[in-house]
Parts: sequence; structure tokens; C-alpha cells
Amino acid sequence: MNSDICLLSHAEQALRLSRIGVSEPTLVCDNANLFYLTGRIFSGYVMLRPDAEPVYYVKRPVELTGAGIRYIRKPEDMGADFPGGIERLALETSSLAYGDALRLQKALGAREITDCSAKIMAARAVKTPAEIEALRADGISQSAVYRRIPRMFTQGMTDIELQAAIEYASRLEGCLGIFRVNGPSMELHMGSVLTGENADTPSPYDFAMGGRGISPALPVGASGEQIKPGAVVMVDMNGCFNGYMTDMTRMFVNAETADNLDPMITKAWHCSRAICSRLAADGKPGTSARELYETALAMAHEQGLGAYFMGHRQHAGFVGHGVGIQVNELPVLAPRSKAVLAEGNVIAIEPKFVLPGIGAIGIENTYVVTPSGLECLTNAPEEITALT
Repeated sequence: MNSDICLLSHAEQALRLSRIGVSEPTLVCDNANLFYLTGRIFSGYVMLRPDAEPVYYVKRPVELTGAGIRYIRKPEDMGADFPGGIERLALETSSLAYGDALRLQKALGAREITDCSAKIMAARAVKTPAEIEALRADGISQSAVYRRIPRMFTQGMTDIELQAAIEYASRLEGCLGIFRVNGPSMELHMGSVLTGENADTPSPYDFAMGGRGISPALPVGASGEQIKPGAVVMVDMNGCFNGYMTDMTRMFVNAETADNLDPMITKAWHCSRAICSRLAADGKPGTSARELYETALAMAHEQGLGAYFMGHRQHAGFVGHGVGIQVNELPVLAPRSKAVLAEGNVIAIEPKFVLPGIGAIGIENTYVVTPSGLECLTNAPEEITALT
């Protein structure tokens, strides 16, 4: 295995640093940001300073090599490099515990702490060409798994059993099995499989869909409910095959064919697909994220589906979100968003509906923003597919 502390090319790392725009000493330790800056996860810190190469303070693992490495046992060991202290130190205050922030401030003799979280998140929102290629490869692997889902199903299965079969296939395909989520109190396993009334169960998490899960310890997603004949199944599983994540949702039905479905099912599915197509065409650089959300909501209302849009008993306040190293990055397609799309944004669009007595209906794709619109990275068939 390559033991270089930084697995990115010098040019790639320089591009990412330029997008952050380091203007003061900045200490990074969040795993997602460490991966963004180095291409690997390690226990420690990266110190960024204007007009200087990064310095890597590493606790574990011990075999890493390369320019700029300083091995430490504890944060206080970094203080030797700053005998006069630091006037202002930028930290990831959105993800760093308060006690840890105070300890780092004292260890480096910083007289003031500022926040760098928002700046780094904004930089990560516009992917480099190398990141887009990683996401493109991820979408190919995820789509390969989704194409095999109908063959994973057997009669009598529960939603948990089907999800476990998908997770097994995903891991064999190369999925890392982790679902990095940004934000406090946000957590999830490898994804969600929803069938029947469980889809209408509110969850404490800010995801598009809920579900009660199998325990109050993680109240979201599949609940152990049997997938009954004629039931629809929404599959929204993780696509993290290389540290980057594509997000995709597809619909299945427990029937010999997908013909003769309840008209409300096909109506909601056609509306979801139409919203994805419309937003893919409209989503050019310079487009308002808020306007894209309003377009999706208006299309749902035009079809008489507004009451079921992005939930029923509990509604999600968005129709799309950035994806990358974490599943919920910037920009967010939401009614109060001030974001404007930029070339290189990668966005998951997921117009979904929860129909009482039926379940969750809709699709989701991951797109990259190009000058001519959105390019889809998740190309598994979008049709409602029979499981038997």
C-alpha cells in the first residue's frame, strides 16, 4: 500500500487549496476534510498557512512518509512549531467539539479562534475534474449493483432481508460500507429500503424519507416489514466505492410484471421522473437553487401531488442536495436557499412522494453541473421494475 501522507498529485492538492483560499493558519482534523486535502484518512491534523506547504501532524498510523510530516502523541506536541503562538487560528468549529477546540487553541497559543468550516464546505461544493471522475466511477459501480436487485429478491423477504442482500452485493462490488453524513446528530447505515406504510413513519433525521427502522437506537429506514405481493419498494442505497458517494433511488414492485399498477403509483413515478428531467435541463451554471426547488414543487402541485411531495406526515424541506465525500453537501435545492449553481457542482435530485396506504414513490439521480445542464452519473434503468 502507498504510504505517502498525501495521495493526491501536487497539482490536484494545489487546486483544492486554491479553492479554499487559505488566508490565515488553518488546522484541519475532520475526516472528510482530511480526505479532501490528502486522499486518505489518518488520525491527526493538517496545518495550512498562506504561502506555505501543508504540514501533517500525524498520530496514527505510524508508517506514513513524505515531506511535511511531524509525528505527535498529543495536540500539545504541535506547540513546539509555534513558540510565539498564533494570532488567529481557524478551526472546523462546525464539527469540532468545544473542548477539543479550546485544547487546540491552548496547545498552539492562539489568541483568537475563527471558523473555517463554511469556507471548506464551499470549496468542496465545486468538484475538481479528478473528483468528478471518481464520482463517475462510483456511479458506474452503483448502477451495476442496482441492475442486479430484481434477482436478489425471493418471496417472503422482509425489507431488512432485501437491504442486507443489496449491501452484500455492494460490498462485493467494492463499496466501502460507510455513509459519511455532514451535520450534528445525522447518522445512517448503508442506505434505506422502504415498503408499505413504513415509508410514512416520521424520522428524527433530515433525510428525504423516514421509516421507523428496527430499533429506537436508529429510527430510520427498513423496519423488518414483509414485502407483500403487489407492494412497491423504494431502494435508496449508498454508493461509496472510492471515498466519494453517488446517491440513487429506484422503484421496484413485488409482482410478475410492473404492469397494472395503482394509477397513483404510476402518476407519482411519472411526475418524479419529469421533475428530474426538467431540473436536469434547467440546472445550468448561474441557476438559482431556490428556483429549481420551486419548479419541482409547482410540477408536483400541477399533478395534484403537492400534499405528498417529499413526505406526507412529515415533509423534507428540499428536493436535492450536493454529494461528494459526504452525502449531504452544498448546494441544497431548498425554498430558502441562496445558492447559485456553479459548473462542477455535483447534486443528487430526489423528487419523492409518500402515498398513504401505498408507500414511497420516486427516483433519485446524481448529476454534475456542466455548461449545458446536468449530466447524470447514475444510469441504472429508471422504470419501476418487477422483483419476480
